[in-house]
Amino acid sequence: MTDSPQQMFDDAAAILSSALDGDSDAVAGTFDAVVDRAGLAGAYDVAWCLAATMIGDPVPPGACALDFPGIEQAGYDARWVARFVSAYANADLDTARALFGAAVADGLLPECLLTLAGSTVATLRHRAA
Repeated sequence: MTDSPQQMFDDAAAILSSALDGDSDAVAGTFDAVVDRAGLAGAYDVAWCLAATMIGDPVPPGACALDFPGIEQAGYDARWVARFVSAYANADLDTARALFGAAVADGLLPECLLTLAGSTVATLRHRAA
């Protein structure tokens, strides 16, 4: 069972606050608590919320590419974040779920979620500048 939408937003806010403070242990701890409480579906919902925060509201018109020049040279987590956020921007739930499942199967979901949190914070800082 997944959490309520308010709990999801609270968890995402806690993750962003910890990421803004540079506390990767707290970010990982919050994701762990979400998984303990609401399973991988809860972690997916929080990740989706972070992608929404990164993209902003409204979603820019047009399609976002899932692949970018040189993306294959990036680390797994960076490629995953680029593709997951692109899937969000394109409202492509099937691709987002497949990416999430692949990260779980590859044992790299924690790294991907940590990179997603850091990328979201970097985007927020860039917008504020």
